[in-house]
Amino acid sequence: MRDPTRWSVLLAAGWLGLLLAVAAIGTASAFALLPAAQAGPVAARMLGLEAGTSLALGAVLALLQRAEGRRLAESGQGSAFTPGLALALGALFCTVLGYYGVLPLMDEARAGRGRLGFGTLHAVSAAFYGAKVLLVAALAWRLAGAGLSRKPSSSG
Repeated sequence: MRDPTRWSVLLAAGWLGLLLAVAAIGTASAFALLPAAQAGPVAARMLGLEAGTSLALGAVLALLQRAEGRRLAESGQGSAFTPGLALALGALFCTVLGYYGVLPLMDEARAGRGRLGFGTLHAVSAAFYGAKVLLVAALAWRLAGAGLSRKPSSSG
């Protein structure tokens, strides 16, 4: 599997699956089974692991998309800044701002400090997470379409 497009499709689809599983199964189950005081730290741990994984997957996908963009630009078929690169960078932006930017503010709000309340910051964080899911879904969809439209190589 030397084809970077195939790797990109697999990574983007896996990333989307992770995001959906954490949101729909992991955090939802924690709050369904545990008291809020115990479910919060469990969900925070899952989201922290997801954020680190998202940074890694997003960086790898951005590099793969950048390489694909360079290849297309060198062959005269497009720009080095591809839509796939924009989607990967957008998802990375949502991870950095939504988790690493908002989390410290949520901790302050929980302690009674800060300008915004915990509920407002939680909504902001959830909005960034939702945007990230949509960006990664669009990336996976786009890459899967590109992978399907390519002719299979003989090197496999």
